[in-house]
Amino acid sequence: MLRSRYPAVRRLHLGILLVAGVLVSQLAVAETAAGPINAKRLTLLDQAMQKQIADGKLAGVDTLIFHKDEVVHRQMTGYKNLADKAPLTDDTLYKIFSLTKPITGTALLMLYEEGKFQLDDPVEQYIPEFKGMQVAVKDGADGRPVTEPADHPVTIRELMSHTGGFTYGRFSQSQVDSLYVKADVLDPNSTLADMIQKLKDIPLRQQPGTQWHYSVSVDIQARLVEILSGKPFDVFLKERIFQPLGMNDTDFYAPGDKADRLATSYRPTEEGLQPVPNDPFLSKPQFLNGGGGLVSSMDDYLRFARMLLGEGEVDGVRLLKAETVQMMRSDQLPEGVDGPNWAPGNRFGLNVAVVTDSEKAGYLPEGTYWWWGIQGTWMWVDPENDIITLGMMQNTDYQHSRVVHNTVSRILYAPAE
Repeated sequence: MLRSRYPAVRRLHLGILLVAGVLVSQLAVAETAAGPINAKRLTLLDQAMQKQIADGKLAGVDTLIFHKDEVVHRQMTGYKNLADKAPLTDDTLYKIFSLTKPITGTALLMLYEEGKFQLDDPVEQYIPEFKGMQVAVKDGADGRPVTEPADHPVTIRELMSHTGGFTYGRFSQSQVDSLYVKADVLDPNSTLADMIQKLKDIPLRQQPGTQWHYSVSVDIQARLVEILSGKPFDVFLKERIFQPLGMNDTDFYAPGDKADRLATSYRPTEEGLQPVPNDPFLSKPQFLNGGGGLVSSMDDYLRFARMLLGEGEVDGVRLLKAETVQMMRSDQLPEGVDGPNWAPGNRFGLNVAVVTDSEKAGYLPEGTYWWWGIQGTWMWVDPENDIITLGMMQNTDYQHSRVVHNTVSRILYAPAE
């Protein structure tokens, strides 16, 4: 479902984002401070988000900040549907795209805790189709690269750190990427098992363990969940994560009784924002996209993020051990391998990025772990300050989404001038 390359972060000065006048921040207590985040910063946040709507950049955006067991900020600005001016509401549903990835990682780590595998186990131990993988060396004839054997089998740790040698087919250009596109690896009319059959015949893009490269590895993780648990991926998520956490509005689609709650996605054009039909998200898909397929609400995703902030537990419900969450948010990249080149100041853990240089990362505090979806939804978990920041929007301009994220992080965390 992802179609465009992630860009380098572009910086945006706050001065051109702030509108005149003073808006009332939706603080639980007006002078409550969330670590470094105070009432003044939250007012600036509200102003900046309202300007996004007023300028026609976004149809709607919902921001939330959770600190020390309470929501200290929630601001819904704009609409879930511009055609009938339906405003965002507490229960609006969003296509969260790659915010699915931390949930898939959690599912797999639950099975890790049960002793079903070790992180450095070869993936081929559980998915034998991956035995004897080849690696592209240079372009070859007829669109097939010249290959050499992988110097070691891809490990599960490499799957979870995007260093396994797989790709997406859409975010980079190579003969391997073209083979992904030709095979329609993430065909919505196929299954996770079908995806494996396609991948086994396509070389790895680079030797495993040598490069961070965004990929279908999280969909492979979803297939591992099915194999190791003996259950369909969606059933496992529902039984083991969504029901225990009370995430009653999270699934791979919005059923009929919830369809009117699903926010419309918008594509920017010279004529303004144009809607993208919700139809593909209104019935259960055949392909259970572990890397980007879930629909969720702000309240549901907050439950999941609170579990992470609580080191695996929220309100007496424990999904993971504290040491497992600590491992998830620790740097897992091999020595000499850089993190995402479009997210400076970050390394990578298990299905999440991890801030290692605050200033380069838009002033997110070191140790913050996070991810985002290609239509703009985002999660930042800041354990040092006991803060969760969430944002929900439906905007197909992924470059502008990253501008919004960087703007928000600077408003909330940049040193005061």
